[in-house]
Amino acid sequence: MAMQVGKTTGAVRGPSQEEPPDTGWTATGTGSEAVTGTGAGTGTGAETVTPPVGAAAADRHRLTAVQGLAALSLDAMASVAYGPESIVLVLAAAGAHGLGFTLPVTLAIAALLAVLVASYRQVIAAFPDGGGAYAVAKRHLGRRTSLVAAASLILDYVLNVAVSVTAGVAALTSAFPGLHDQRVGICLAVLVLVTAVNLRGIVDSAKAFLVPTALFVGSILAMIVVGLLRDGPVSTASAAGHASALGEGATTVGALLLLKAFAAGCSALTGVEAVANAVPSFRAPAARRAQRTEVALGALLGVMLIGLSILIGRFHLQPVEGVTVLAQLADASFGHNAAFYVVQFATVVLLALAANTSFGGLPVLMSLLARDHHVPHLFALKGDRQVHRHGVLVLAVVSAALLVLSGGDTNTLVPLFAIGVFVGFTICQVGMVRHWHAERPKGWRAKAALNGLGALLTGVGAVVVTATKFTEGAWMIVLALPLIVLGFEKVHRAYGEIGERLELGRVPGPPHRARSVVVVPVSGLSRLTCQALTAARSLGDEVLAVTVTHPASEDRRSAEALRRDWELWSPGVELVELAPDKSAVGRPVSAYVRELARNHPDAQVTVLIPEAEPTRLWQRMLHNQRGSVIAHAVRRDTDAVICRLRFRVGARTERTERTERTEP
Repeated sequence: MAMQVGKTTGAVRGPSQEEPPDTGWTATGTGSEAVTGTGAGTGTGAETVTPPVGAAAADRHRLTAVQGLAALSLDAMASVAYGPESIVLVLAAAGAHGLGFTLPVTLAIAALLAVLVASYRQVIAAFPDGGGAYAVAKRHLGRRTSLVAAASLILDYVLNVAVSVTAGVAALTSAFPGLHDQRVGICLAVLVLVTAVNLRGIVDSAKAFLVPTALFVGSILAMIVVGLLRDGPVSTASAAGHASALGEGATTVGALLLLKAFAAGCSALTGVEAVANAVPSFRAPAARRAQRTEVALGALLGVMLIGLSILIGRFHLQPVEGVTVLAQLADASFGHNAAFYVVQFATVVLLALAANTSFGGLPVLMSLLARDHHVPHLFALKGDRQVHRHGVLVLAVVSAALLVLSGGDTNTLVPLFAIGVFVGFTICQVGMVRHWHAERPKGWRAKAALNGLGALLTGVGAVVVTATKFTEGAWMIVLALPLIVLGFEKVHRAYGEIGERLELGRVPGPPHRARSVVVVPVSGLSRLTCQALTAARSLGDEVLAVTVTHPASEDRRSAEALRRDWELWSPGVELVELAPDKSAVGRPVSAYVRELARNHPDAQVTVLIPEAEPTRLWQRMLHNQRGSVIAHAVRRDTDAVICRLRFRVGARTERTERTERTEP
């Protein structure tokens, strides 16, 4: 037998546990697991983790620097597959002369990458609780700006999952055209796989993705070295028979074209912020390990981008339809042999798994937003593997919807991809300028100038990408950003109103004993009825049993039989018969409870609902939902306390056996 008690007080149920300084009231949470460390919510439910996880045990589920590189850098690493190609596709409009600017544009992007890495190292040190741009903006730019940063990061994380999965599947279907019609199903299967791995814990996901990451980085670096050392004529068999996408007749390259190429190539920078967002996922000392991971990520990404750009110029490659630039480079460096297919295979796997970056960063960001009461508090709850399970599942569901709506087409999603991360970059850099100005450590002017330059560059990039891609879908991001921020504000106001009604954060008056009236709905005599009345008499000063009788003749006969048996049994509890005009169960009981509370304004009215619960799950479907109907009606129409007493059919406890032995 198990009893579940809940007080219906508006929309919130459960105790409070944390007191953020900005609102003065505490967070509440209900869910299947509770925060085991210094989290942002308490959970009430069937799987509540009662003992706190020790520091050593919790550390086993966190990342080392190498594991962090595998778990949180897949997005950034995979971007080398489409970043250089984005530059080439823009510059190709100016013909062969325009392609000559590939290396200068890449060097500018690499310089911006260095600025971002240096900045995010400082972000990690200053904000070891994670959150990246959101945490920086919240402290230095105000709550509204921080919500814009959070909204941009959420959009970027969700789109990263969809883009990464569709790009990986597109590379697979390019190698095996027969799978093209099944690309949506394959996308969803890959998404399910990545989600399942992340639900097991971020360390398990890092271990699973360590080999694909190492294979991809190793193959790209080997391709660059072999390509730089190769002598003799170069042939690209993979591009044979494909139409060139190179523009003709153009001999000049304007500043606007270079700016568009720079903005397009900056898609290679997506994912750089993921490490700073997920600092709490690292082992102690978390900030130092995260900084090492950030530097390693920036160094590897910069070397690969610059190396691929040099090879593009050395081999005089041109964009062709149906063949990626990376495939042409692998063909030119290695030849059309096994090494070429290794590069393609590694690219397919890494693109498909690059979604893991979002699964590492978004749940942490959502937990911070939940702590600040901008999203439901359940996003702050952790499981026993230190996983923000609800954040992982919501990310998977939204990404699956995007995959289905886009039909698994990468080109539908790519124009939306970089805008969110550029907005986040810009806000973070501006916030760090304010940080240096407020703290004024040694050399703060140089650091502020560096962050200011980064803010200028990423801000220009955000404007250019939005303007050039507006009609291709960027308008949806422009619309979605303020809508998400409005959603944050609405949730925050709702929690504030609830906190005021519950007077959270204030010292209440002393508790006092009130007269208690317990109402027990019954439909017949049984052992369950006896146990319910026993529990009710232990809870209340007055116990009333109520039964609902409908006008039908068979119901009248049942009511007469119950009345006769009740008098013979004589439990010492009054039986109240409710005779509604309509065939309903919940509304008559809630109306009676409401009238009872009106007649006893100083009494606490409790409704104790007895329910039989078979031990086997399939047997539970055989029972009617009378208890749930009554509980829903009473919760909706009254402020009574609801107790659901469940008698487990088939479970013989020691107390049950002892009771049976003492009965005559």
